[in-house]
Amino acid sequence: MLLLPAPKNRKREILLLYGSHSSLERMFTLAEELNIYGRVTMPDWPGFGGMDPFFKVGKKPTFDNMADYLAAFIKLRYKRKRLTIIGMSYGLAVATRMLQKYPDLARKVDFAVSIVGFTHREDFRMSKSTLFVMRATGLLLRGRVTSKIARLFINGPSVEATYTLLANRNQKMIGADKAERDRRIAFEKILWRVNDLRTYFYTGYTFLTVDLCNQPGSQKVDVPMYHVAVTGDQFFNNHVVEQHLAIIYSSVNVTTIDIGAHMPTIIATSKQVAPFIPTKIRRLLAQKI
Repeated sequence: MLLLPAPKNRKREILLLYGSHSSLERMFTLAEELNIYGRVTMPDWPGFGGMDPFFKVGKKPTFDNMADYLAAFIKLRYKRKRLTIIGMSYGLAVATRMLQKYPDLARKVDFAVSIVGFTHREDFRMSKSTLFVMRATGLLLRGRVTSKIARLFINGPSVEATYTLLANRNQKMIGADKAERDRRIAFEKILWRVNDLRTYFYTGYTFLTVDLCNQPGSQKVDVPMYHVAVTGDQFFNNHVVEQHLAIIYSSVNVTTIDIGAHMPTIIATSKQVAPFIPTKIRRLLAQKI
């Protein structure tokens, strides 16, 4: 868990939730940027960032189990305090499921911010063939034995070779000179080593098949939602994402930023992550509570 104490006279409690294939180190500069407005807490997900996976205690990293974990974390860390949730990509999906399952915790949330978040499998704008291959891969490699076999092939040299070969097409590498590309590849090698591979494929399959709009017994989440969309997002159909958020949340306000990428690059600088917190969101975070 990362904890950045609040600056003087800032009382806002900000819970930052990163997405899939990430870590505290990758999102540290974003946490620093948010720290201007209050205390920032960012936990690792089970199976990511070097944390033990759910499989170690006989559970699977389903949306419900991740949501239960997040609810327990909030009850432990915040007790009677109110908080603001900022979820990135997969992190927003888990937060949404948690708010659906625990309306008592939803009442503690001032508002939620989605940074390129999603809630439904139809939010993805990739071709049907690409989605089919990705779902099939996730389904195949989420098993105990198959994920161990995959680990034999997904290692430092193979990760470096893949990103080097696809440097001109991969969003994480485009525009980087050799020194910067080498730095990003070095960090990718760390991510692929510390993140549990079985969890990666299991959660990948779950979010490519998820539908949080039609959960049995779930009512509308009475939390204001502020969604940050990216014009150059290579993964999501922004209009469809907004429609699904409107089904789930009591109110949805969308801000679109033009930065040409789904997420910040590996170990992004403060200048690179700053646009992900647009002026409208900054004004909300700056409000006195």
